[in-house]
Amino acid sequence: MAGKKQFDVDVVLDAAMVQFWRAGYADTSLDDLSRATGLNRSSIYSSLGDKESLYLRCLDRYTTRYGAKYDQALSRAPDEPLRAVREFFDVTLQRIADPDLPDGCLVAQTAMAIPALSPGIAARAIEALGLQRARLRTALNAAKLADSDADDFAVHIAAVNQSLAVMSRAKASQEQLRATVEISMSALSQALHAGARP
Repeated sequence: MAGKKQFDVDVVLDAAMVQFWRAGYADTSLDDLSRATGLNRSSIYSSLGDKESLYLRCLDRYTTRYGAKYDQALSRAPDEPLRAVREFFDVTLQRIADPDLPDGCLVAQTAMAIPALSPGIAARAIEALGLQRARLRTALNAAKLADSDADDFAVHIAAVNQSLAVMSRAKASQEQLRATVEISMSALSQALHAGARP
């Protein structure tokens, strides 16, 4: 249409996602979103929906983007479970180390803000955390870890993964984050070796 400014939805959603990731839902105003995306308020509403709808789209985008990377890392779990879990953690550590991205994790900060969020956003955050545990459980089951151990380690590894994001916001060093990962890797290694005994 002549006279109507076109925009790349992917670029705009990425800009909004980074804004929410940096400041959180409550501390992001429509003016902040307008500055981040280059769209005026009416364009945001007409093209992307209200603030909550936009946040949910950004949360889904974040979950899909990093979920695909986690799935790729864990795909080798049946043959190389320790390497797979290490690469799973590496997805998070590389994201944290990227200077072009905010510290932390959009899912983790959403989960921490659940008491102040709408039921819809809270449910989506809980679902995202559940998906992470489920992908870990599937990978650990494929690695022949006993069901109860796979469940326990899925919860543990997901919790450590989220804690890395929280620690990064508190300016923990890469060395501290990697040391945290190594403790989990050591425990998993012992469990896998115990399970492999005849």
